[in-house]
Amino acid sequence: MCGIVGVIGSRPAAPIILEALKRLEYRGYDSAGIATLADGAILRRRAEGKLFNLEKSLDGAPLDGTIGIGHTRWATHGAPTERNAHPHATERVAIVHNGIIENFRSLRDRLTADGARFETETDSEVVAHLVTSYLDKGLEPRAAAAAALGELEGAFALGIIFRRDENLIIGARRGSPLAVGHGENAMYLGSDAFALAPMTNRVSFLEEGDWVEITREGAVFHDAQGRVVDRPIRITDVSTALVDKGNHRHFMAKEIFEQPEVIGHTLAEYVNAVDETLRLPALPIDLASVPRITIIGCGTAYYAASVAKYWFERLARISVDVDIASEFRYREAPLPKGGLAVFISQSGETADTLAALRYCKAEGQTILSIVNVTESSIARESDVIMPTYAGPEIGVASTKAFTCQLIALAALAIRTGLARGAIAAEDEPRLVRALLETPRQVADTLSKNADILTLAAEIAKVRDVLYLGRGHFYPLALEGALKLKEISYIHAEGYAAGELKHGPIALIDEAVPVIVIAPVDALFEKTASNMQEVIARGGKVVLISDAEGISRAGKEAWATIEVPAVPALIAPIVAAVPIQLLAYHAAVSKGTDVDQPRNLAKSVTVE
Repeated sequence: MCGIVGVIGSRPAAPIILEALKRLEYRGYDSAGIATLADGAILRRRAEGKLFNLEKSLDGAPLDGTIGIGHTRWATHGAPTERNAHPHATERVAIVHNGIIENFRSLRDRLTADGARFETETDSEVVAHLVTSYLDKGLEPRAAAAAALGELEGAFALGIIFRRDENLIIGARRGSPLAVGHGENAMYLGSDAFALAPMTNRVSFLEEGDWVEITREGAVFHDAQGRVVDRPIRITDVSTALVDKGNHRHFMAKEIFEQPEVIGHTLAEYVNAVDETLRLPALPIDLASVPRITIIGCGTAYYAASVAKYWFERLARISVDVDIASEFRYREAPLPKGGLAVFISQSGETADTLAALRYCKAEGQTILSIVNVTESSIARESDVIMPTYAGPEIGVASTKAFTCQLIALAALAIRTGLARGAIAAEDEPRLVRALLETPRQVADTLSKNADILTLAAEIAKVRDVLYLGRGHFYPLALEGALKLKEISYIHAEGYAAGELKHGPIALIDEAVPVIVIAPVDALFEKTASNMQEVIARGGKVVLISDAEGISRAGKEAWATIEVPAVPALIAPIVAAVPIQLLAYHAAVSKGTDVDQPRNLAKSVTVE
């Protein structure tokens, strides 16, 4: 979602803000801007599109001043134009805003009646005018901001600067993340620690409902009731290096090919390779007596949860509910006493997932979260976390985070099975060895890249694609369809192979490729029969299987992609790689913006 940066120091602010905004590009955006104060006056530069447009504008007309705020916007209200780009300003105030102001219409009507003149179509501009209205009533800047915050409804993060006050930035957080960076003779505001990493590794995080006064001398934090509170300074280990593509054309390609390494990093956290045992964090709950597990995520994280359901139920013999966070949070689901709720999020800031977590906590569930950002809101509000070590994932379409999530979930499923006696102690080394194979097997699968590139060029020409899978390959069919549609804009759907005859078979003709994910397992023959039903109706089958599966069922397929024969436990992780590559190369062939596909954002911090 959108990105916020604020700087107050002794050096020119605009260049620092611009570089920090570049670190937030991974969130997805469609316009950008910076506002500074110079001789007490508010100066702004804004641009539609990517940051190089803003940089060009700054080259032609630099911004003076040692205090400023910047923003990358992902449009919610109003088109992605320069006029609607942040920062928004009146003569007295400039603001940047992430999120949605839900009551902006009633506030806008009231402020318009009082004489305010709105220039944009956004909900955000109302904040600038609301703060200004309190300044016009004689309140000083801190009090005006606090009064305005009391009237806002919705999920948001804000940064505010004031004309003639070159030693004050106000930040506020309600539902969207915000962090304060402590530097040498400088202070910073950012959507996350990653944005601030080049400037400082000393970071304080705003808690829900907080607002903060930032001056060159430091920061004063207030809670939702306005009380001054302490928010500790943490030393963050977020990389200070500006992430680049290396020798890859896109971040997504780089991240796909990083998977053997980052899976290895994640395994190192949860597996003792020497004695072939697991080493998970201590849980404040007895896994042997947990009555039920609830796993919740959004998008790709939900599909990771869906794969894990098969693992937990087969290996640990425990009932598992899997839910989409945006549905779960409104269902008022009854949860058993002593239950375990597992939350999955790459960013750790996903709004729906965070809301679901808070519901489960209120219902007395133990909260375990699998996150890639250990300083995130979800991590901080959990009873225990299992970090993934994917590193920064810049491409909007999740790849390496997904496979690292699966590693963590597999380890947790094995630990649960051991605790419940469903897995014998002597079987732990065998399962651990399977996990330890994963980096090598993923690397082997990546060696098929050239073959997949050729096939993807043909897939790029079609309008519709179906994906089929059974058992733990069914969620991969859903994930494969999601990957293809989100970056190539080809319509794609995933189905359980056994559901083919219950409707989807009506779509089959020679123009619709059907991608079948079917490495050999106990259900292989049933999936092979579904393949034959597709072929009999003129469908083009792409079979993703191991050598044995291709030998047994691939002769009539339109194309095949071979994956290594691996233990059943890790088969879904390995099979994820070709569906990622297929989607990536199809998108490149079509010429889409692979890393930042239209209408999508990396971190969805509003509903």
